[in-house]
Amino acid sequence: MPHYLFKGRYTTDSIKAMVDSPQDREAAARPLIEALGGKLHSLFFCFGEEDVFAIIEAPDDEAMAACALVVGASGAFSGGSTTKLMTASEAMAAMSKAKAAAASYKPATG
Repeated sequence: MPHYLFKGRYTTDSIKAMVDSPQDREAAARPLIEALGGKLHSLFFCFGEEDVFAIIEAPDDEAMAACALVVGASGAFSGGSTTKLMTASEAMAAMSKAKAAAASYKPATG
């Protein structure tokens, strides 16, 4: 199954709710991901521009998009993004395909 990196920024109200009543957000996220046929590998809170990172394995892009839509529609996040990840083996296969196709590409010239 493909892997994805979800990055999110909580709303001020969500952060206030977690401070007022600490909650295990990993336990909250896991059932949603599993309901879509996926697996939550890890969830990290972090410093910086984003508040949370999650590594998720999902059956396909459609399932991951559905997960992101549910989270986005919840109102708990002010922003975020999902990045599809590749294993080193998948990246090497892409490199091989690129090598084979490179001769067919003509770059723009000035």
